[in-house]
Amino acid sequence: MSLAIRRFDGAEIAEIVEPLARLRITVFRDWPYLYDGDLDYERRYLGGYADGDAMVCAVFDDDEMVGAATAMPLTRQPDMVRGALSGQEVPVERIYYCAESVLLPDYRGRGLGHAFFDAREEKAAHLGYAATAFCGVVRPENHPARPEDHRPLDPFWRNRGYAPVPGAVARLSWRDIGTADETEKPLQFWLRPIPETRS
Repeated sequence: MSLAIRRFDGAEIAEIVEPLARLRITVFRDWPYLYDGDLDYERRYLGGYADGDAMVCAVFDDDEMVGAATAMPLTRQPDMVRGALSGQEVPVERIYYCAESVLLPDYRGRGLGHAFFDAREEKAAHLGYAATAFCGVVRPENHPARPEDHRPLDPFWRNRGYAPVPGAVARLSWRDIGTADETEKPLQFWLRPIPETRS
């Protein structure tokens, strides 16, 4: 298996919108997102990344994209997302948002999750941000679709230096697999200050 990690910045992202859209739909169908995705929506959504200070770190198996992580300034997210972090110690303008991280199951456990965070945190530090943050969907413990062998990613995130921000919960709506209507879901924000560098 020959894997290659590539970073795409700003306008470069336009060239990978199609495979990234398909990958997001595939991975987000699984727990905990259960997202019934739409390719046209995904193309429009990801098209918004192709400018400014956004980035994508993607992993390829030969020519196939098998994983990717995205990031952009938090100020470019809709108010329903960035508003969840307003009033915190770190101003919204100083936060770089790690939006999505998707990886096909066969490629997990190979350290790619760390590579995704490394790339985004490096970009955030280079741009002069004070912190990186992301949010993860919160599902009920008794949700009928929860796999018996599900292992939360909380320990991995904490080992990366992230901690949940009390009260910082975004609320987004999408249609779950097997349902007819969109429903609102809570997404908990996690944040990691970027260590100051000393010359």
